[in-house]
Amino acid sequence: MKRCLITYEPIEGDADYSVGGLKLLDRNLTALSPLGYTAAEQRQEALERAGKMSIQGVQLKLSAVLKVKAGAFDVVDRHGRFILKPPSLDFPELPENEDLTMRLAAAVGIEVPVHGLVRARDGSLTYFIRRFDREGRTRVPLEDFAQLSGASRETKYESSMEKVAAVVDRCCTFPVIERVKLFERTLFSFLTGNEDMHLKNFSLITRRGRIDLAPAYDLLNSTIALKNPQEEMALPIHGKRSNLTRNDLFNYFATERLQINARVLTEMVERFQGAFRRWDELLAASFLSPEKMTAFAAVLAERKARLRI
Repeated sequence: MKRCLITYEPIEGDADYSVGGLKLLDRNLTALSPLGYTAAEQRQEALERAGKMSIQGVQLKLSAVLKVKAGAFDVVDRHGRFILKPPSLDFPELPENEDLTMRLAAAVGIEVPVHGLVRARDGSLTYFIRRFDREGRTRVPLEDFAQLSGASRETKYESSMEKVAAVVDRCCTFPVIERVKLFERTLFSFLTGNEDMHLKNFSLITRRGRIDLAPAYDLLNSTIALKNPQEEMALPIHGKRSNLTRNDLFNYFATERLQINARVLTEMVERFQGAFRRWDELLAASFLSPEKMTAFAAVLAERKARLRI
């Protein structure tokens, strides 16, 4: 049986989306057509539009709006409400990987925007995510941690998670709450093999006068995407980017540096453990190939065992 490209729920017939999946995008949406581009054409479009769009990054991206009456995404240079990420030539199954990883994050209570997969004209899958820094054509105040740390795109790896925590302490309205959220995302990234959480993948957002960590984005199991991964974290913890232990994450970073009390940590771990069965279900229902599913599961098993959770 087919599965919805947005919710993973089983669907019948030839459609790619469930009614519920379409309603997540817009309550009036009744169908979603494939993109008008092949994967190769999307990559070319992204290269040609790179200087015009307000989104950047190493991974090729397109800006889009959702035309509800037409039931289709329309690629634009400005005022896009969605970001599209086509398949990569260098790293297989990135759209399927990112969509699943973001879904795992939501399963443990991490705030993520609406996201999913859409078919391209050639049948390949493109990842989409709704922008959370726009309200209509109004830009919501958003700053990534590279900007907040005085770093650049070229120096986004030249920091540490301790320095990320210092930005939270300095800038957030309620740093005690945001430090817990920061550790939650750190733990999640370690468990899911995300070794690319650099400074530009953390942001602060201002909503209703309050400065918080922005919804999570760019969550990806990079360990299974890379041919020979060397590190476990993009930014070191306790001076380490690899061979991290429970002591490094819990005793040092969570307890000593972030000052998270034992009860809160216990509740967080229990919440993660309570979601592991759902993680297994999501992995099995995902659009990864069997080979990548097996690799993803192996990373999860090894990391959970190492942290004894």
